[in-house]
Amino acid sequence: MKKNLILLNWVLITVAALTTVLSEYGILAISDPVLLSLRWLALAGLLTYAFIKKNLTTSILVAMLVGTEIGYDFPEFATNLRFLRQIFLQMIKTVIAPLLFATLVAGIAGHSDLKQVGRMGWKSLLYFEIVTTIALFIGLIFANWFKPGEGIIPPASLNETLPKVEQQGWQSIITHAFPENIAKSIYNGEVLQIVVFSVIFGVALAMLPDEKKKKFVGGVELLAEVMFKFTKIIMLFAPIGVGAAIAETVGHMGIDVLKNLAMLLATLYCALLAFLGLVLVPVALFARIPIIKFAKNIAEPVSIAFATTSSESALPKAMERMEKFGVPRQIVSFVMPTGYSFNLDGSTLYLALATIFVAQASGADFPVSEQIAMVFLLMLTSKGVAGIPRATLVILLGAVANFGLPEWPVLLIMGIDELMDMARTSVNVIGNCLATGVIARWEGELDDAKMQASDQIPDNGAIKELEEAEQI
Repeated sequence: MKKNLILLNWVLITVAALTTVLSEYGILAISDPVLLSLRWLALAGLLTYAFIKKNLTTSILVAMLVGTEIGYDFPEFATNLRFLRQIFLQMIKTVIAPLLFATLVAGIAGHSDLKQVGRMGWKSLLYFEIVTTIALFIGLIFANWFKPGEGIIPPASLNETLPKVEQQGWQSIITHAFPENIAKSIYNGEVLQIVVFSVIFGVALAMLPDEKKKKFVGGVELLAEVMFKFTKIIMLFAPIGVGAAIAETVGHMGIDVLKNLAMLLATLYCALLAFLGLVLVPVALFARIPIIKFAKNIAEPVSIAFATTSSESALPKAMERMEKFGVPRQIVSFVMPTGYSFNLDGSTLYLALATIFVAQASGADFPVSEQIAMVFLLMLTSKGVAGIPRATLVILLGAVANFGLPEWPVLLIMGIDELMDMARTSVNVIGNCLATGVIARWEGELDDAKMQASDQIPDNGAIKELEEAEQI
């Protein structure tokens, strides 16, 4: 049934696309009502397929196409769909404070107690900071090189609502980073102040005796799990929110805005490939980790992460594969979970790139000095990115608000966030797997014999996991 429906959809899409292009260039004379009917017939087939498949990824991709068509065919109606994307945006914002607090406190107090783990703790944190900072600068370089946000002209109605940013000295910026009232910081959406409070709170919690600390850490980890579930509930509305966002975008700005989104997508993929080739490959070679064998071992968790757009879904398999690769269990069990809060390379690179895109799209003056300040802000805020689908959207909104940039370009990004999430999540998993090997080598505990023999025993478990993920 599904195969026949897929084939029928491809036929309908091909016919609709060909007739539209041929009519656009004057090769065939086809009336607008006929073209409109063909396009919506193809979309109806896709909607039926998405309903049968019941997969969030498929639903969001189909919603993008439907939203584009609504914005193109019915621009006035599309602009009235603003309330749908506002609902989605506001619900996402409610996750910011509890998500940052839970992940940072649990990461510091639960996994990063330097008194217990000794050298491995500071080595891991040092490695995480260096690699993620390089990722941020690569994102910065590619954003300024490709300039994917330039040329977007926002409607006058949006320009009128852009926030006015007051100039602040460096003393004011530093002072502003420290909260005077955490409730006030949460109310105003001050992400950096929430991060500073969470870090200090996590350090203070780590200093308590184990008996007292474990009780609170367990509660914070439970809060993190609740926020994971909360975000998943919100993401059920994502197809509607994303479809409405891209419909409003196309209705306001026309179909040409998609060129900028395609450029942003291409820029991200080029930047991630550059990060893999220029950073992670040399790190692997320096740590004497065979790249081919490493790639074979992590292929399964990376494919799971790509298919589900969730780093968390790949965590059990990634830990299992790296232990098989020759990394001792105690190192895997410390470095991998800690990395999920402190070492999401793909997400941090994306955050730098997306923030510059927002500045370029809005026409805001964003000099190099502020870009460097943004990098240092994202060095902290990106450490709170949870391993769940599209959690970087939460951090991006916080960074945009922190620099007084408008939010409407983020709505453009939402239209292709699903496609970008696949790539950055895969890089997150690759970076964390490599981190366990690097720390194991640094500690002198990487089992070379086991590592060399790691690709000789096939494991087909990923196939089952992918099938299960597709059924969710």
